[in-house]
Amino acid sequence: MSEHTHALPFDPAGITLDRRRGLSQQLYQALRARVLDGRLGSGTRLPATRDLAVILGLSRNSVVRAYDQLYAEGFIESRVGDGTYVSQLPKLSTQLSTGLSRGLSTELSTFHASDTEDSSSSEAFCEPLQRLKNHHLPLPRTGAPRAFRVGVPAFDLFPFDVWAKLQAGFWRNPDAALLGYGDPAGELPLRELIATYLRRSRGLTCSAEQIVITSGAQQAISLCAQLQLQPGDGVAVENPGYRAAGNAFAVAGARVCGVPVDEEGLDCAQLAGLSGCRVAYVTPAHQYPTGVTMSLARRLALLAWAERQEGWVIEDDYDGEYRYSGAPLAPLAALDRQGRVLYVGTFGKVAFPALRLGYLVLPRRLVQAFSQGRALSVRHSEVSTQCVMAEFMAQGHFQRHIRRMRKAALSRRNVLKAGWPAEVAGLGAMPEVAAGLHVKVAVDNFAREQELVARAEAVGVEVNPLSGYWLPDSEVPVDERAGLVLGFAAVPEGQIAEALMRLRKAWR
Repeated sequence: MSEHTHALPFDPAGITLDRRRGLSQQLYQALRARVLDGRLGSGTRLPATRDLAVILGLSRNSVVRAYDQLYAEGFIESRVGDGTYVSQLPKLSTQLSTGLSRGLSTELSTFHASDTEDSSSSEAFCEPLQRLKNHHLPLPRTGAPRAFRVGVPAFDLFPFDVWAKLQAGFWRNPDAALLGYGDPAGELPLRELIATYLRRSRGLTCSAEQIVITSGAQQAISLCAQLQLQPGDGVAVENPGYRAAGNAFAVAGARVCGVPVDEEGLDCAQLAGLSGCRVAYVTPAHQYPTGVTMSLARRLALLAWAERQEGWVIEDDYDGEYRYSGAPLAPLAALDRQGRVLYVGTFGKVAFPALRLGYLVLPRRLVQAFSQGRALSVRHSEVSTQCVMAEFMAQGHFQRHIRRMRKAALSRRNVLKAGWPAEVAGLGAMPEVAAGLHVKVAVDNFAREQELVARAEAVGVEVNPLSGYWLPDSEVPVDERAGLVLGFAAVPEGQIAEALMRLRKAWR
């Protein structure tokens, strides 16, 4: 006797539909849920579309559309001259069928976040997901910039009118050759212009063939982590430092080794003492977040270490355009004669982070591998943004904008320095700021740091605790990790002055 004979008859009880919403979609979801949780077993005969429409008080078209969707997804089948039946489906485990039916609703989304288990409790939870759970990034601050947000340039000064005209020109009559799959390394005109810019402004001799365009600096760092590290490899990072870089290395399975930073930058003597470490990540022009500049002696020592180890140095030059006395410093990569430095650049600190446009300057022997790796992850960068940026640079707008941004950042820095609250218990004086878009201020101890941050937040002022930039397993006593990190470029001078007035009241 076939299984069809034992199937229970169709029972419409419990199918309730909201007349204010799409009826065919709701009926489809209801029938689908009953198949998945077993209430409609394999071989159950369903009513004809006309009969079910009468039972539920629907139009026949609504039932036909629901049945059509179920047919398309394989939940039901039609037998010529015999009617419509639930398809023969494999048996679902109790846990799976319960989970599926519980997550189903009449909404377009099948599952609700509140119904999903904590993935860490799953027996099948894999090691990469565990690493991600332990090394993810907090959500970025949202809303319009306010004082003293870190990592944000002066949005208000970007020439959006110029950018809009260039973008409109691109889309008005786009070249069909640019609308397909582009070069994974990025559009050649933009790479040529970046190479020219770096040669002229930074003293970094490179060619377009050494450049790979990325979706911002973070993707460049993640590519380095994926292609240069094996699980268990050691990677040296500045401590305190840019935690997002350390997290990218940790998710790739690396052992993240914090190296102290002093007035000359990364302590290369301690770096030399690390075992099993062949990659170092540094921010030499303007250390993040302390703001120190790596000395020439340390730069040469770092390059010598990389040569001895046959290793690599990832140089993140995230805000190298902002130097307030003299020309921007030549990057570490400009001193490299052995092809050991991978240089990370970004347009996010000159234009705006949402642009998601960065680049890598690579030793020639790595270019093909990085292009192939990028092709596997995102295929290639969004073409119109690259083409518009190339025009923006070719017409001279980029250099003019950099000069304007540097002048504005200096002015905003001066307002912060002049109005910095004095004689606040436990709070250090405003140091000299020779470069970059942020400053680190000393605080006596961790408890005082947390109090100052909380009081600032209470009056609508963003101040970051320096303690948050240290690795969790740092051996440095917690009170020695205290400090404040303030960005000074995000808002105009008037807003900076007003925020400082609020801080003086809140902190006293």
